[in-house]
Amino acid sequence: MKAVETVKNIWKIEDLRNRILTTLLFVLIYRLGSYIVLPGIDPQSLDALKKSTEGGLLSLLDMFSGGAFSNASIFALGIMPYISASIVVQLLGLVVPYFQKMSQEGESGRKKINQWTRVLTIVILLVQAPTYLGNLDTQLKMSGSSLPGSWGFIVTSTIILTSGSMFVMWLGERITDRGIGNGISLLIMIGIIARLPMAFVMELTKRFGDQGNGGLVLFFVELVLLVIVFGLAILLVQGVRKIPVQYAKRIVGNKQYGGVRQYLPLKVNAAGVMPIIFAQAIMFIPLLFFGMSSSQDSAFARAFFNNNSVWYNIVFALLIIVFTYFYTAMIFRPQQIAEDLKRNEGFIPGVKPGKKTAEYIDDIMSKVTLPSSIFLAFVAIMPAIFSALNMSDQFAQFFGGTSLLILVGVVLDTLSQIEGHLTNRHYDGLMKSGRIKGRAGSVSAY
Repeated sequence: MKAVETVKNIWKIEDLRNRILTTLLFVLIYRLGSYIVLPGIDPQSLDALKKSTEGGLLSLLDMFSGGAFSNASIFALGIMPYISASIVVQLLGLVVPYFQKMSQEGESGRKKINQWTRVLTIVILLVQAPTYLGNLDTQLKMSGSSLPGSWGFIVTSTIILTSGSMFVMWLGERITDRGIGNGISLLIMIGIIARLPMAFVMELTKRFGDQGNGGLVLFFVELVLLVIVFGLAILLVQGVRKIPVQYAKRIVGNKQYGGVRQYLPLKVNAAGVMPIIFAQAIMFIPLLFFGMSSSQDSAFARAFFNNNSVWYNIVFALLIIVFTYFYTAMIFRPQQIAEDLKRNEGFIPGVKPGKKTAEYIDDIMSKVTLPSSIFLAFVAIMPAIFSALNMSDQFAQFFGGTSLLILVGVVLDTLSQIEGHLTNRHYDGLMKSGRIKGRAGSVSAY
């Protein structure tokens, strides 16, 4: 069988085998750490906390942490503070001259930016950790328990939570350096996958209870829709638009010129999943400033602490559209493409080389980005749509949104890297129909 032969080929390549085993070891450490409860907390009293993370924004935080949030684990705050810090540093690189200069200093500048990102991550964690502990105390009181009231417990727990998240960041970096790559993204993906079996069981149990109303038939329809949505996510991650470019190629031998039709590949979704990551980080801000256990009596809390509410999803979708344009503008350089075309004696028919070509490419990219951003926003709010159709919140999260696109993107990236190792050593790739394409604009950039 093709699959068995591919596994044998992977095992034959010593470097690839060691990288996969190293990755599995670090992932195992991460998963074990998500079950180590903070010292001083009774694990039996966490039922109220787990119930509070079954819906709303807290369910997303719990998903990204692989369940560590609801377990009151030393890894409870997960990797999201690091991603938030990375986003802030990227934004500073666009508006602050000091960070702009660092981004242009090559490897030394990148190291300085990484140091600033780590410092900002610690600052965010020192704010989020007491907020998390306050929410935890509120939830424990609902179960007839409470946190130790001493300042010593708060200080030590804050240090442990901060250290735990920094350790998770370190694990991600080690996976990138010594494993199969994309360490941060891979850890997020593992956390998402860890929630899938339970979400599947809960939805199946729910549909079994609705047998008289065609519950099992609806469950089968949901599985078919899940496959379709995954297909759409793959298209969104890999989609490419090709713009034809007619150029004259000089043949040095006889000094003749021949017209050759080529294509300039432009990503339909050049920003990848980053607009959703950006927007999701913004939508988490209310939890940071108003507390994770804010009163649900206020209209603001009902609107923005519930990821299935209408206002939440309208704002979320608008932010995704805005950030799609923002991130595309940040990574897409039409002037550089125009200069490369001119340097290689290329041109776009009917468009003057240089500035006019850059303006033409920028205009095309703007027109392509609009439908792409709308489609990306639609995929992001699909969980709320399916939840409104009486699907359980946990299962609905896999029908779109950040979780689905990260899951698809990381899987494609990982398979692409494994395939690269195979083909570089003259083995068959993972697919007969062609090479697997990775994604652009992923969290792995951090």
